[in-house]
Amino acid sequence: MARKHSRHDSYDDPERDDDAPAPAHTCWLCGRPTGKNMVWHHPVPKSRGGKDVVPMHPICQQTLIANFTNSELQRYGMDVEGLLANPAIRKFVDWVANKDPDFTATTAKKKR
Repeated sequence: MARKHSRHDSYDDPERDDDAPAPAHTCWLCGRPTGKNMVWHHPVPKSRGGKDVVPMHPICQQTLIANFTNSELQRYGMDVEGLLANPAIRKFVDWVANKDPDFTATTAKKKR
């Protein structure tokens, strides 16, 4: 089992601030600030050799996965504008634009 703290780290370290706010990130797909729930998404799937990660809302990641196969995501790569050209993704991004950063909803799978 992994240790929460280093063996040599003091639990009463005055410089350690666990209540510090996390750095603000912007969602790669929709451009909204991320909230408490954020995922690190591989735009090019790991199974296709992807190494880069980008911050996303869980609902944005679920929408991408529901609408694209790994092969399609590999073709788009880091091109978010190409993904936004898809009518289903554009409709989703326009719909979610005014929602709370921690908004979540179920996503329907695309019929293939």
